[in-house]
Amino acid sequence: MQELLTLSAQQLAHRIRTGQVSSRAVVEAHIARQQAVNGKLNAVVANRYAEALQEADAADETLRRAQPDQPLAPLMGVPCSIKECFALTGMPQTSGLLARRGYRSPQDAPTVARLRAAGAIPLGVTNVSELCMWMESHNKVYGRTRNPYNLSRIVGGSSGGEGAIIAAGGAPFGLGSDVGGSIRMPAFFNGIFGHKPSGGLVPNTGQYPDGEGKVSGYLCTGPLARRAEDLWPLLNLLAGPDGQDPGCKPMLLGRPDKVDWSKHTVYVVRSSGAWYTRPVQRDLHLAQDRAAAALQALGAKVEPLVVPRFADALWMWSAALRKGGAPTFASIMGLDKPTRLLSEFLKLPFGRSRHTYMALMLALVETPPAFLLGLDKQYLSWLEELTAEMNHRLRDAVLLYPPYPAVAPAHRWPQFTRPLDWTYTGLFNALQLPVTQVPTGLNAQGLPTGVQVASAHGNDHLTVAAAEALETALGGWVWPSALDR
Repeated sequence: MQELLTLSAQQLAHRIRTGQVSSRAVVEAHIARQQAVNGKLNAVVANRYAEALQEADAADETLRRAQPDQPLAPLMGVPCSIKECFALTGMPQTSGLLARRGYRSPQDAPTVARLRAAGAIPLGVTNVSELCMWMESHNKVYGRTRNPYNLSRIVGGSSGGEGAIIAAGGAPFGLGSDVGGSIRMPAFFNGIFGHKPSGGLVPNTGQYPDGEGKVSGYLCTGPLARRAEDLWPLLNLLAGPDGQDPGCKPMLLGRPDKVDWSKHTVYVVRSSGAWYTRPVQRDLHLAQDRAAAALQALGAKVEPLVVPRFADALWMWSAALRKGGAPTFASIMGLDKPTRLLSEFLKLPFGRSRHTYMALMLALVETPPAFLLGLDKQYLSWLEELTAEMNHRLRDAVLLYPPYPAVAPAHRWPQFTRPLDWTYTGLFNALQLPVTQVPTGLNAQGLPTGVQVASAHGNDHLTVAAAEALETALGGWVWPSALDR
């Protein structure tokens, strides 16, 4: 049974279609794994195991009755997990907000519906940060999620439950969202693959909170997976307009299997150069070096690159989201009623606040002083220039960049010491570029290392091709043996 917990969704689908294993056996194996580890991780916050087993039996029955030439759903009978902020019929969708506790989704989000139409079987929904806006998956509804490689470390946010349960062997893939790194940081900290698509490639409809207005281009829906070969099929299932998200447009994509690395350049950017982030750890520079060497061995040209404007990621990202015109974080926290921030801060030391510390801090600082707001025009101009520069430079190239300055830190550490290190991922949301997070093995402490692979808008196939190549060269996801001790 443990072998089933290491295979890709594509491999599992093939075995189910060819009768080597039943969907029920695959689903039962993943349910058993979730039950064995979730008490330690707190990653799956609500399950639908009974329904999943019924759907697995239905898939097996469909296969038994299928004619030899009958087309079958590509993911028929394969289990998955879903981030709790997505609508999944009958399941909670609180986004970690206490005021929404008890809410159940009446229907599926379009991306969830697309996965289910392809035969995937959701096992449950996974933990998030409060309202999906912090890098640690902790909230007042479900509590804190822990890292399968070291329970004292964070899993990232806001798709942290996804990252943890996939890394633990509890699901072959899952669905996440990303407005500042919420797919890539959990993928990095948990040693799996994650893909943030080009802005506008995948609809964001059916999330709470959703990306209204121009924010839809910065918020991205995408897959997380333990194997790189799942990213491209999943992205193709998820991509394309749904008739509801005005920011989602048709795009003509290339093919990862047609990439010839001798025709591409790999740029290596060592750090952002920002004063507000700490220096990048040696482990992550070594991860970049391994990735660059692996692609160079396939024929790519490798060049170091310094981009001075990367140091302004925080200001450009913040200005872009303000310009997007979404509701304020404080108004969403209060369900459109005023949030009494001072009162909630005073309740925090006594454990009586309805919100987490970081949610309150984000609400407090989301509207900067007027003199800083006056600089937004300059930041947006810089962002426009940098976007044009990166799309031109990366037209036939990829960029290797640290996902974060360090491996997974201890719980609570980021909020009190280095709260702005997430800008290593947030930069690419503002640029709307595709980025694939790639695991590169474990460091001496047994924690995952990794690298972001970015390219020009619409070049999703190129970053996914890099992920596939790097998995072959470097090994990819590593079973978290420490979790079973």
